[in-house]
Amino acid sequence: MALTKVKKNEVVQEVSDLLATSKMTVVSQYQGATVKSLQSLRKHAKQAGTTVKVVKNRLVVQALKANDGLKDVSTSELKGMLLYAFNPQDEVAAAQVLDKFAKDEPSLKFVGAISADGKFLDANEVTTLAKMPSKNQLIAETVAMLLAPVNDVTNALSGNLHGLLDAVAAKASA
Repeated sequence: MALTKVKKNEVVQEVSDLLATSKMTVVSQYQGATVKSLQSLRKHAKQAGTTVKVVKNRLVVQALKANDGLKDVSTSELKGMLLYAFNPQDEVAAAQVLDKFAKDEPSLKFVGAISADGKFLDANEVTTLAKMPSKNQLIAETVAMLLAPVNDVTNALSGNLHGLLDAVAAKASA
């Protein structure tokens, strides 16, 4: 069923808003995927804070042109049956969600991504992003690295204290 002009304008505005707030918008082919699998993808993506939309490419191009920061993005790769994954909090989350889903649904293939600063990344760059740890994982690793010396000192002091207490206990019982 064809969309009315009003409905098309609403879709363009919605996609424009999603593009404006998204740190990374991942574009993927989905030809051959079932409706049930796409519903499952949307559910898993939502849990990761990612919004997945299937939108006509022409409407996405209009949304890009309506956004001042993204109007110069190359749209030559936006061909065929594509879905768009938007994530406003994490640059790699959308790529990770689609990559994980593509393992079970091989019909899903990366086309590229649109960064918040208006660059179009190719499929290889998106695949590399998908393999990176998430923002929360990187924060946890950094905190663990910063706490390692403190833990080492605490353990060393604790070990010496236990040795001293054992020696005092041995003397007291003798």
